[in-house]
Amino acid sequence: MDPSLKDLTAQIDDATSLLLSTAVRLTDDQVRQPSLLPGWSRGHVLTHLARGGDALRNLLDGVRTGTPRPAYASQEARAADIEAGSGRTAAELTADLRESAAAWRAAVDAMPDDAWTEQVSIPGPKTIPASQVVIRRLVEIELHHVDLDAGYRPSDWPTTFNQLELVEPMRGQRADRLV
Repeated sequence: MDPSLKDLTAQIDDATSLLLSTAVRLTDDQVRQPSLLPGWSRGHVLTHLARGGDALRNLLDGVRTGTPRPAYASQEARAADIEAGSGRTAAELTADLRESAAAWRAAVDAMPDDAWTEQVSIPGPKTIPASQVVIRRLVEIELHHVDLDAGYRPSDWPTTFNQLELVEPMRGQRADRLV
């Protein structure tokens, strides 16, 4: 694996560990409380993070196997999965997040070195190199950890995350959390 991808995956491992530390402290009552995302509880955010990890894993698995897979079956299925999962207990949400993170990491580890330049289709009419999926996962974890409104703030972001050269819309999404 390219050294920059190794560095990003190490950052994801660290960010995931911090996120899981936050999630495991949440009670059933706390996961039903509002997050910083309008209309979403903390349970919605945790479920979104788990399903987002699964979606990005789908893209990597498609590259690895040579059979492209969509991130989500559809945007409607994505929304329904998040809504359905949001009402689970804190323990169930945390276990789901942990399992999804482990499956994501296994997919990264299984990727052949030469596959990272293959194009994957993300929601919308866009394709990106598989290597960009790694950056997207890091951004998703860091931003949504803040969105949980459970004590993790943009000031807690590692310097390496703050210094990442992000493309839109990720750059703007990071900047939005700084205000």
